[in-house]
Amino acid sequence: MALSGASAPAATHWATKVELTISCENLMDMDVFSKSDPLCALYINTSGSHWYEVCIWSWHKISSWIGFGRTEMILNCLNPKFSKKFIIDYYFEMVQRLKFCVYDIDNNTYDLEDDDFLGELECTLGQIVSSRQITRPLMLKNLRPAGRGTITICAEEITDTRVAEFEVSGRRLDKKFLWWSDPFLEFFKLTETGWQLAHRTEVVYNNLNPIWRPFRISVRSLCGGDVEKPIKVDCYDHHVNGSHVLIGSFRTTLAELQTGTHICPAEFECVNPKKLRKTNYKNSGVICVKRCQVVKEYTFLDYIMGGCQINFTIAIDFTGSNGDPSSPQSLHYINPEGYNEYLTAIWAVGKVIQDYDSNKMFPVFGFGAQVPPSWQVSHEFPINFNPANPFCAGIEGVVEAYQKCLPKLKLWGPTNFSPIIKHVACFARQALQQNRASQYFVLLIITDGVITDMDQTRTAIVEASRLPMSIIIVGVGGADFSAMEFLDSDDKLLRSPMGDVAARDIVQFVPFRDFQGNSTALAQSVLAELPDQVASFFNSYKLKPPNIFNVSDPS
Repeated sequence: MALSGASAPAATHWATKVELTISCENLMDMDVFSKSDPLCALYINTSGSHWYEVCIWSWHKISSWIGFGRTEMILNCLNPKFSKKFIIDYYFEMVQRLKFCVYDIDNNTYDLEDDDFLGELECTLGQIVSSRQITRPLMLKNLRPAGRGTITICAEEITDTRVAEFEVSGRRLDKKFLWWSDPFLEFFKLTETGWQLAHRTEVVYNNLNPIWRPFRISVRSLCGGDVEKPIKVDCYDHHVNGSHVLIGSFRTTLAELQTGTHICPAEFECVNPKKLRKTNYKNSGVICVKRCQVVKEYTFLDYIMGGCQINFTIAIDFTGSNGDPSSPQSLHYINPEGYNEYLTAIWAVGKVIQDYDSNKMFPVFGFGAQVPPSWQVSHEFPINFNPANPFCAGIEGVVEAYQKCLPKLKLWGPTNFSPIIKHVACFARQALQQNRASQYFVLLIITDGVITDMDQTRTAIVEASRLPMSIIIVGVGGADFSAMEFLDSDDKLLRSPMGDVAARDIVQFVPFRDFQGNSTALAQSVLAELPDQVASFFNSYKLKPPNIFNVSDPS
C-alpha cells in the first residue's frame, strides 16, 4: 500500500487504538503578568515532509478529520496535565512519526503561528508504545533545549481484548441425509443493522451427537461487551456445495452461556421454525454448553508494554547467484547513492523493529559464501567475523558491517536456510523454557535464490512453529520465488517431509520487486503478520506479559 504525505494509512487487518495522555513540566513562562497558557498539538507524518494535525478521534482519512487535534488549553500553568487524550490507530508495521508541539495560547484564533512556541518533541509511536511512557526534553526550532521544559507521553491500549472460551457439544440433532448430519454452529451478534456473524465452528461429520473442538470468540464480536445483549446461534447441516440446511436455532446471552459447566451444562433447544406447525414437535436437538469462560486475551501491545522483548536477527544471502559485488549488475553492488536491494530491505524493516529492542544490538549472519581465512563455505557466519560477539549496534551498525564484509567474501553456494533457522530456534527454545513471555525472536532472511535444502528448511520451520519465533523472508532480484511462497503457507499450515504439521504460520515472504522505491509499504507488508504471531503464540501457551502490572485490566 503506497503512502503519501497527503493521506493516512488505510486500515490493515491488524490495527489497534492507542490512547496517548500528555503532560509537561517546567515549561517556559512567556507571559509577563501571569504564567503561560499551554496547549499541546499532535501531528503525524507517514512519509514526506508534510505534517498533518491529528484529531482526537481517528485519522483514517484526511476528509474525516473532525474537530481539533489538540489538547485543551490550561490557564496559567507551567506543569500542565492535559485531560483531553489523543486516540490513534496503531500499526506495528509502520513507522508512525509523531510531533508534539506545545504553545502558549495568547488569543482566540485557531492558527497557532501567532502564539508563543514552548517546544516540541519528535518521536515514533513505536518508541512510545514499547516504553509505555516516555519523558523527553522539549526542543526549540533551532534544536536547542526549550529551557528546562519536558514532555511526558503515556500510551494505553483501549481495545476490549476479552475472549469467551467455549466447549460445546450437541445431542440428538436431526438427521438431514439418510441417517446422519454434518453439523456446525454459527454465532451472531445483534447490531443496529441486523445479525452479524461472530464465529463459525468447524464441521463434525457424520454425527448427531457432535463434540466441537474448543473455540474462542472475542467478547466484542460476540456481544459488544454487553453480557445481556441477545446472541443468536444457528446449527446447520453442512453441504459441500454451500447450500447448508438449517437444523435449528436458539437465542441466548453471554450471561446465560456462562452458567454452563461440565457437571451441569447450559442446554438450549435447537428449534427449526419450519417444523413448529408439526404436532408433537419439541426440538431438532439440544446444544450443550459445557464451558463458557470470559478471559483476558493479551494483545501484542500488552506483551510489548508488559516487558516482552523482540530479538531481531538478520541473515544475508551471499551466494554466487547474486553476482560479483563489483559489477553494477550484482544485487550486492552498492550504487553511488550508497544503496542496493539488500540495504534497502534492511533499512525498511530494521527501522521499525529497532524501536522494540531495548539495546538495539542485532546479530547479523551471512550464508552461502566462502569465508576467510579457511575459505570454507559457511551457512552461518557473523558478518563482523566475530563469532563470540556477532552483534551490530543499531541498523547503522548492520549497514556498516555489511559494507565492510562484502570485499572479504567469495560468493559461493548453495542456498541453505535450515542452519540459520536452527541457530535462532535454539535461543527461542531456551527462552520458552523460562515459561515467561519475556522474549520473542524474529529472523529476517534476505535472499535472491531458490532454496537448495527445502526438506531440511521445512522441518526446521515446523519445529520453530512451536517456539516464540517468526521468520520473515524478503526476496530480492527477479528469481522464481515459488518455493518461498510455499513456505509462507497462508492457505494451509506447512508440513514437514515426515508429515508433521506446523503449529501455526510463522513465515512471511515478500518479494522486494513489488515495492521498488516504497520502503514504507515494504515494511508494512513484511511486518503485517508479526503482531498477531507474537500474541497468538503467548496466548496459546497461556503466558502472561512479564510485568503484568503494566497491562490494563480487561474492559
